[in-house]
Amino acid sequence: MIEYVRGIIDELEPTKAVVECSGVGYMLNISLNTYTALQGKHDARLYVYEAIREDAYVLFGFHSKAERELFVHLISVSGVGGNTARTILSAFTVPELCNVIMNENASMLKSVKGLGPKTAQRIIVELKDKVASLGIAPSETVSNEPQPTFDKEVHDEAIEALKMLGYSPAPATKAVRAILKNEPQLPVEKVIKQALKML
Repeated sequence: MIEYVRGIIDELEPTKAVVECSGVGYMLNISLNTYTALQGKHDARLYVYEAIREDAYVLFGFHSKAERELFVHLISVSGVGGNTARTILSAFTVPELCNVIMNENASMLKSVKGLGPKTAQRIIVELKDKVASLGIAPSETVSNEPQPTFDKEVHDEAIEALKMLGYSPAPATKAVRAILKNEPQLPVEKVIKQALKML
């Protein structure tokens, strides 16, 4: 079992990262929060979850052990697959998701694509005690770092990332344009995060 990969970041997109380790490039599916943590870095260590199926061998990468642990808990719930769990971890930071589950905020969970009311409630019921045992801080501050000027690349990259997460092009485009109209200087990861909560 692969515990983590550490090496040079060869490629980085909002939904995936390629990390080169000793001449081998590992493609890992990542959440938006991990993408944000990796931006501007030359190398990285990503904790790994291996999803082995008959037709595929997929790696998921996480910036922290806490994010990976939450991912594992999420996919243990009936009706939640790897891509849905990654989408949940893109819509919420680890502390935010812990708060949502511990406060039994099903309506917030239902805002994530692919989660119906029954699945959202199941996540809360099955994971509330497990999340409480993680001991994660109840909140985290949002960084006010300078944001790049909006350009077409941000627009296109955000839409492409949403499409890869399973959203249809039309609503994804509409959401991204609405966000950039109000906040044209948002970086791509924040555009995607806001769009995930709108769609």
